[in-house]
Amino acid sequence: MAVFPIISDRNLALELVRVTEAAALASSRWTGRGRKNDADGAAVEAMRAAFDTVAINGTVVIGEGEMDEAPMLYIGEQVGAGGPAMDIAVDPLEGTNLCAKDMPNAITVVALAERGNFLHAPDIYMDKIVVGAGLPEGVVDLDASIETNLKNLARAKDRDVQDLVLCTLERERHADMIAHAREAGARVRLLTDGDVAGGIATCLEESGVDIYVGSGGAPEGVLTAAAVRCANGQMQGRLMFEDDEQRARAAKMNPGKDPARKLGLHDMAAGPVLFSATGVTTGALLRGVRFYPHQVVTHSLVMRSSSGTSRFIEAHHNLSTKVWPAQ
Repeated sequence: MAVFPIISDRNLALELVRVTEAAALASSRWTGRGRKNDADGAAVEAMRAAFDTVAINGTVVIGEGEMDEAPMLYIGEQVGAGGPAMDIAVDPLEGTNLCAKDMPNAITVVALAERGNFLHAPDIYMDKIVVGAGLPEGVVDLDASIETNLKNLARAKDRDVQDLVLCTLERERHADMIAHAREAGARVRLLTDGDVAGGIATCLEESGVDIYVGSGGAPEGVLTAAAVRCANGQMQGRLMFEDDEQRARAAKMNPGKDPARKLGLHDMAAGPVLFSATGVTTGALLRGVRFYPHQVVTHSLVMRSSSGTSRFIEAHHNLSTKVWPAQ
């Protein structure tokens, strides 16, 4: 049974859009100016201020880092104006480099779940595999070869492997996987940054992406899982440790569970989940912030797992009356 009723669930979804819009509006002032830290700082400050109006008792579980590393939206920070106890996962500016260089796919992201339903993921790497909705359960597997996964996915979609598009981050660590995918016949779409957008793209038919594979940030993995839950897709992940200290930290954050286990979608984001993202720069997922003489236009995606509904919202913000977020 959900802690929040359906009406509250619906209202919270729209409140989350306002939160990601605020962060996008603030960071968009830094688009193309080569100052990623300023862009990120503006997004963080605006997002934190926007949370003060949301009717929740929220705890940040995926955020900007530990309390001594981040002035706000740090892990464990309490946010919201009061209400049901919720866990919050945020990335105030996913793709800081993309924003600084005015490249595609910079977005602002928030996800919400009932208390205790998000994986508490340290800031390390996670191996991930994601596909969209309407496929047989277990059609792909994190432990299978890329050739096997592509073959099984093509069969499930009644297509040839040559028709599939695999998306991944352009990193040296993915070179072998990319080579094997191309040898199998798949096309590969490479991202310079921003694997949250890449993962979500598998759940949107118009994106043209069939499968996302590769390692990226674990916090971003939890945010991706929240969106994939809402879209009824499939995802698996596994935390990747560089040393015993990282392993011990992950174990402490999720007591009683093997930190190296293969994670299913519900291990990362369980129960009713809400997700919102707003575009900062235009990409395959969302259009970026657009400035006109008397208004600013934002483009957002909001999703609810309880209904499985995804809404794209284009908002026109009046320059003469808008209460602007932190700049």
